[in-house]
Amino acid sequence: MKMFCAGEWVDRSEKIDVTNPYDGSVIDTVPKATTGDVDRALATLVSGAQKMRAMSAYDRSNLLRRVAEGMKRREDDLARTISREEGKILAEGKLEASRSRETIEVSAEEARRIVGEMVPLDAAPGAAGRIGFTLRVPCGIVAAITPFNFPLNLVCHKVGPALAAGNAVIIKPASDTPLSALKLVEILLEAGTPPEAIACLTGGGAVLGDALSGDRRVRKISFTGSYEVGEHICKMAGVKRVTMELGSNSPVIVMDDADLELAAKAIASAGFANAGQVCISAQRILTSKRIGPEFIDILKPKVESLTVGDPLVEGTKMGPLVREADAARVQSWIEEAVAGGAKLVTGGGRRGALHEPTILDQVHPSMKVSKEELFGPAVALTPFADIDEAIRLANDTPYGLSAAIFTRDLDRAMKFAREVDSGNLHVNWSTQWRADLMPYGGLKDSGLGKEGPKYAIREMTEEKMVVLHLK
Repeated sequence: MKMFCAGEWVDRSEKIDVTNPYDGSVIDTVPKATTGDVDRALATLVSGAQKMRAMSAYDRSNLLRRVAEGMKRREDDLARTISREEGKILAEGKLEASRSRETIEVSAEEARRIVGEMVPLDAAPGAAGRIGFTLRVPCGIVAAITPFNFPLNLVCHKVGPALAAGNAVIIKPASDTPLSALKLVEILLEAGTPPEAIACLTGGGAVLGDALSGDRRVRKISFTGSYEVGEHICKMAGVKRVTMELGSNSPVIVMDDADLELAAKAIASAGFANAGQVCISAQRILTSKRIGPEFIDILKPKVESLTVGDPLVEGTKMGPLVREADAARVQSWIEEAVAGGAKLVTGGGRRGALHEPTILDQVHPSMKVSKEELFGPAVALTPFADIDEAIRLANDTPYGLSAAIFTRDLDRAMKFAREVDSGNLHVNWSTQWRADLMPYGGLKDSGLGKEGPKYAIREMTEEKMVVLHLK
């Protein structure tokens, strides 16, 4: 596939292979963009931003509705593309394609709801006779820098609100998974998006990301990825708006009064969907000492029933990690934990990029599988004595993206909600749950700002204060 730059599809002599993580076969090739391509794209997007700004909210909403209709027509192709380039099973690819369309539909709705507010100036001394209100206007150019693990929906979470708000947008998709984003651009153009208002550059993040982050023509950066890269982008960005959705190692507290069957079902799903490559995967499972062995007996068969293999084959429950190197890293962290005293309950093996679903018990909080973001198919169980210790362990991390508790006690649930430092909190379900319309973002090192179309639009618009000085 070609990339879209400066209003046209362009190719380059230097290519990047896009491979299937399961068997290593080359699916397609994409151009390797340069900093010169960034400059060309941004020069065109300047005029594209003016065109989008002049478009009425009604027209922007209808544009996005046509995009959603185009995504519906191509949903099967999008699903297979997601699965082939990223490695998630086809059922998960279909779910992502469907959710991506819904994200665009919600963005279309929110395009009609961008409003300011009245400011009661007559409540200020000496302001009688004056009327004040605010206006929200587009930022200009939004840079959307996206990760591999949701190669379509996380692009839509940036592109949909950016266009709804009247901005131009430049997409820098992950090098491992650029095809879904390029197919979205095809649909955007078919739906009538001004060619000057959209760009999608494929290539290395270090080169293109730095060029985008440091360019003054980019007014807003929306990034999803690691804390280390996010911190670097913030340093490069200077004075501009940023939304950072960064790392996590989500805790799930299982109290002694929990519905253990429900907890095990949710954790078996949330810990291993997309081979654990989800920012809000259940990773640290904090279990009451009173129910620890019983809970493992319920969880273990559910995890062992997750068949691993070709993601396009019906019956496969978990596919490969996106790179073999990532699977090798996960294996090394597990082996390090076992060497340090953790108990391997099940799993632990690896074949290429395929890693067995794994349960570790008696994990010390200082071990990498607990302390850092694993981003792989394993859960780490750590025992606790009471709710206060559980909350202390949940907060013993620089991250704060998602956390969960299983309990029948409302007081415990509310104590958890008030005291656990996390942007998303779940009671009687696991951490990996997100409705695409809700405000989504983290605390601490998990990021800045919010996603979800309504909330992203506020991040992608500027606020003006207007004062009418009446006679």
